Amino acid sequence: MDYFRYQNGQLYCEGVPAERIAAEVGTPAYVYSKATLLHHYRQVAEAFAPIHATICYSIKSNGNINLLKVLAAEGCGFDVTSGGELYRALQAGGEAQKIIYAGMGKTDEEIRHAIEVGIAAFNIESEAEIENIDRIAGQMGKTAVGAIRVNPDVDPKTHIKTTTGKKETKFGVDIERAERVFEQYRSLKNLRIGGIHLHIGSPVYEIQPYIDAVKKATDLIDRLTARGHKIEWLDLGGGFAVNYERPGQAHPVTEHAKALVPMLKDKPYRIALEPGRYISGNSGILLTRVLYRKMGGQKKFVIIDAGMNDLIRPTLYESYHHIWPVSPDAANVPPQRDKAFEPRNGEIVDVVGPVCESGDYLAQNRPLPVTKRGDLLAVFTAGAYGFAMSSNYNNRPRPPEILVDGDNYTIIRRRETFEDLVGPERVVK
Repeated sequence: MDYFRYQNGQLYCEGVPAERIAAEVGTPAYVYSKATLLHHYRQVAEAFAPIHATICYSIKSNGNINLLKVLAAEGCGFDVTSGGELYRALQAGGEAQKIIYAGMGKTDEEIRHAIEVGIAAFNIESEAEIENIDRIAGQMGKTAVGAIRVNPDVDPKTHIKTTTGKKETKFGVDIERAERVFEQYRSLKNLRIGGIHLHIGSPVYEIQPYIDAVKKATDLIDRLTARGHKIEWLDLGGGFAVNYERPGQAHPVTEHAKALVPMLKDKPYRIALEPGRYISGNSGILLTRVLYRKMGGQKKFVIIDAGMNDLIRPTLYESYHHIWPVSPDAANVPPQRDKAFEPRNGEIVDVVGPVCESGDYLAQNRPLPVTKRGDLLAVFTAGAYGFAMSSNYNNRPRPPEILVDGDNYTIIRRRETFEDLVGPERVVK
């Protein structure tokens, strides 16, 4: 569910016409809906409330500090993967005791800072990292807390670049040797290993991979408990999919909860979740204007002012994003945007950007209503891994971010300027 709707032939974000935002702030521009962000956070929290799960929003999906403030005010915790993300979480008012620190390559400086501020736990990826955290905590005279990331060897059936639960990925400790790792490090003086962490991939469209992973994890915990290990919590990770291509493509989180809550109810350990995309994905769109049209052989191109530096997912992951005019002709106004709708009297086009790369496209062989220069398009479900993965490639300033709340909007990150591009380089004399 989201709060982007067509009214009187125009796309609105909550109570604000998208065309008005584009006219006043320019394009390309990311536009977020506060109501949508809160709806999806609350949906996750309520679905897993029967097991009192701690929800830690994954900052890597969208880390704008103003969005994090909205979530922190709701009591949301945070999943961070770098020192920069930890800084953002704390600046947004996040509670250190609700912050989980993940990531393969934590530096000594990052580990030290996380221990100093008192995070809830590290998700630990390897034996070498276990030893390093224990060493640093000892130097500081403190006790760190950690969970072993266990690789359950479950196929999430998602893109190869975002599959993290198979043996062949770089993440975690194989489940076959997890017990040996717990035994090997059960007597550390400065690191208390009290949890199991899972994350099988993203976006995961099916429920069964989660069921399989949780079953393997709870069986492992039972075996560890029998050996005298005290397991205090199980972190299920995130990865819940959203509807990029069509309605009903992904299961709502309530369906995941129906399957998982009975498996976890009455367990003697706490449960944590790290959703990112599910909370932020549908909360954002990317607005972009048509610059030109051209033919290449028999292929039609619609050239827009947003490029792969603004939204890299289509070329990086072959990802689909629904694209539609903000002010379509009367025949192409969707009666409901959350229902499948094919263009009437449309055309098949590639939607491409201005970046000097053949991979600079947002859609290929896409049926769309006929567009002309100046038309405003909306790229939907762009709230996760959109701006977060943007860059200045081709020396293109990154777009602004806008937050809509009811009938008002606020610029929560200004458009970058040319001076922003060269500013950090002016230190050289």
